[in-house]
Amino acid sequence: MEEPQEHNDEEPSKSSTTPVSPTCTSPTCATCASSTPFDPPPTQSPWSEISPPPTYRPLRAPAINLPPNTNSQAIILAPVPRSQKVLPISLPHTFQSPSKRIHSPDDIRQFISSDSATNFLGFIVSLSESIRSHKLSDSYHESTTLKKIVSIIETLIQWTEEIPPAQQSSRYGNISYRTWHNRLVENSESLMLLILPEHLKSSIVEIVPYFTDSFGNSSRIDYGTGHETNFAAWLYCLARMGIVEEVDYQALVSRVFVNYIELMRKLQSVYNLEPAGSHGVWGLDDYHFLPFIFGSSQLIDHKYMKPKSIHNEDILVNFSSEYMYLSGIVFIKKVKKGLFAEHSPLLDDISGVPTWNKVNSGLLKMYRAEVLEKVPIMQHFLFGSLIQWYGFLFLFHD
Repeated sequence: MEEPQEHNDEEPSKSSTTPVSPTCTSPTCATCASSTPFDPPPTQSPWSEISPPPTYRPLRAPAINLPPNTNSQAIILAPVPRSQKVLPISLPHTFQSPSKRIHSPDDIRQFISSDSATNFLGFIVSLSESIRSHKLSDSYHESTTLKKIVSIIETLIQWTEEIPPAQQSSRYGNISYRTWHNRLVENSESLMLLILPEHLKSSIVEIVPYFTDSFGNSSRIDYGTGHETNFAAWLYCLARMGIVEEVDYQALVSRVFVNYIELMRKLQSVYNLEPAGSHGVWGLDDYHFLPFIFGSSQLIDHKYMKPKSIHNEDILVNFSSEYMYLSGIVFIKKVKKGLFAEHSPLLDDISGVPTWNKVNSGLLKMYRAEVLEKVPIMQHFLFGSLIQWYGFLFLFHD
């Protein structure tokens, strides 16, 4: 090793002082700027190999949890669906066993432009309007037939007590649900006979498949908005046959549909039904859509509760039993942990909408686009004589 050069003990003159550049790579003395035998310091980096710079990405990484590929602008610009009177069938009527007809986007376009789809969606809008600005406890007309329908649903709820969940290790899909569903199928015809008049008993062949497919799939042990739509279709078939009338619509929502949602939440909790076709955090809800449509209609023109009120725990505790929208929020918070904005970002965004009227009209447009126009959902939908494929109902209306 060469001898180190002797350092000058005198303070160097200011004229001979050379400022040391921070990027200098030659070994120099920090005092006199003379060369030294030591290696130069390493080039400084803000990050070390042990702690590399972070990879910036959003909390929900798009590569892991992509939102559904939808044209949100098209939904916004679409017209709000309008209510329609249900077109009654002409008697005598030939009923038929319904079948699946949707297999492609072309089939969806044919269906959504048909009178059948328009009248069915118009029926859902009519149900929404019937409950507008009403609490669930408000007085309503309740026919004997509606009381029988509620009794049927209460029977199905009772079956969940009689058929306990099996002990198993898997988180989703308790196999005891198949036992419950098998009992439903076995008793479906006798349940329908409770509400059908003599001259309409032949309709069993057509309405039973809608009914049995309203409570989930026994093979996959799942449930989603497609099954919920089947329940709405079953009610629509009853309306077409005149078993329920327009005067019954408020009770159809506040009694029948509310009890149906209670049953489904019981099934989801007891048998851990898998969400069918869920969009995850990017969906409105893992299982339901219609309670938010009907529930937002209930809150239209409310003096105090606004869409942002869903973040007020006192409001949720005190009013969820009267308003379906709030009840849906409470159930989501019960089954999902963490920040609401993280596990339910769409509902969180909707809470920023200024009025319930805008929430309701937006959800109706979204229901058409995200449910009725989706092949994975509607490929299981059934068509017969009451909901016709390429249906032109006006041709059969006197």
